[in-house]
Amino acid sequence: MRKYISLNLSLCANLLLAVVLIGANDLLADDRQPNFNVLMIAVDDLRLRLGCYGQTHVISPNIDKLAERGLLFERAYCQQAICMSSRASLLSGYRPDKGDIFRNGPLTKHVPGALSMNKHFMANGYETISIGKIYHHRVDNLQGWSQPAFRAKGNWQGRGYLTEEAIRHVNEYTRKNPKAKRQGMGPAFESADVPDDAYADGIYATRAISELNRLKGQPFFLAIGFMKPHLPFNSPKKYWDLYKPEQLKLADNPFSPKDSPAMAFTNWGELRGYHGMPRQGKMSDDKARQLIHGYLASVSYADAMIGRVLDELDRLNLRETTVVVLWGDHGWKLGEHGMWCKHTNFEIDTHVPLIVSVPKMKARGKKTRALVEFVDIYPTLCELCGLELPDHLEGHSTVPLLDNPELAWKKAALSQYPRGKTMGRTMRTARYRYTEWQSIADGKVQARELYDHDNDPGENVNIVAKPENAELVARLSKLLGKGWKGLLP
Repeated sequence: MRKYISLNLSLCANLLLAVVLIGANDLLADDRQPNFNVLMIAVDDLRLRLGCYGQTHVISPNIDKLAERGLLFERAYCQQAICMSSRASLLSGYRPDKGDIFRNGPLTKHVPGALSMNKHFMANGYETISIGKIYHHRVDNLQGWSQPAFRAKGNWQGRGYLTEEAIRHVNEYTRKNPKAKRQGMGPAFESADVPDDAYADGIYATRAISELNRLKGQPFFLAIGFMKPHLPFNSPKKYWDLYKPEQLKLADNPFSPKDSPAMAFTNWGELRGYHGMPRQGKMSDDKARQLIHGYLASVSYADAMIGRVLDELDRLNLRETTVVVLWGDHGWKLGEHGMWCKHTNFEIDTHVPLIVSVPKMKARGKKTRALVEFVDIYPTLCELCGLELPDHLEGHSTVPLLDNPELAWKKAALSQYPRGKTMGRTMRTARYRYTEWQSIADGKVQARELYDHDNDPGENVNIVAKPENAELVARLSKLLGKGWKGLLP
């Protein structure tokens, strides 16, 4: 009798395990294993200027092709529109308030011992590899990788290939501005007639191809961080030549949003430090067109390097065993609202590209309007690869959307950006962007913003003070106050 009971208990346990695995991997074909490799592609400062996002003037065939083989998220949002905090949040699964990640220091400083994504995969038998810019701070790359993180070395000065002409500009700028806050930045763009590997992103693609050949046959988590289109907008001349200057359009809303608080804006100091950029005031139309030209050329260059890696993934027959996720760490203004760079809570900064491609996925080639966040990537990859979800995660797995993109999902997505002693907490619902500027010390609201995306997709008029919106503001404020847990599907 004891043997009979033992056998039945064992059978029940096995049946329960089978049910769990079937539920977690419903989007997979019956003959697939639940574990996959991961190829994570990060693209620095990449806004939604891509063909697959409806920007047909942008030449991005390889990212567009990835979208055709995956699910494109039309409403994905980063947690903070700056490299350091965005990446630290995404890779740790924490939101920027955890350990004051929003202050932009190393993750190892803000949350010592954090179980980051790469650490978790490494602990579960994956070989974890970092190429290029994954974490912003290099100290964060010292742990959780199977071998030292790879960054290109050479005549880049940490930012990009420098021609003799560019070096001359750097020296001239430094001589004329010895006390400048950001010295020696050189030109904001260049188009040297050099091969792809003369710039760092070409080297990263070549390194990734080598690693894929080495890693074939073992579980891997390969993270590649392409630098472009981050400043300076440097790319080989052939990518610059893809675009005709006379066809480039300036931002159609080069003015500050009406009735918005001053703390909502930025003086785009990141760009002003480059040679030839205005130290104060507006950007001229001629300079604006050159910058837009350089940005688009850099996007096409990064796209070509991504294509090289994805082509090798196919050549090695790894596509059917590998999850590919591509993201840009935040948006980037190209003159919208009279500003440049990131560093705000506006839609143009927080709205980000996100594509997830899973072998034999049901939603292949589709798009979803579901509101998702970067903190959702960590639990999504864990679930797809059959890994236990760490208890600390503050996101929500998007795996159900890979099966059915039309599912009802989050009520809103949250982002934030600090201004001194004030934190701007912003919430994007299906229709509205609502922001409260709160004292970091006591949470008191100092200013508010409200934009109606049905009638004002460019966020050009702050309608928060209109009497007819009082009830709406109260409702949105209450929803924001619930925090991320109160927004889950």
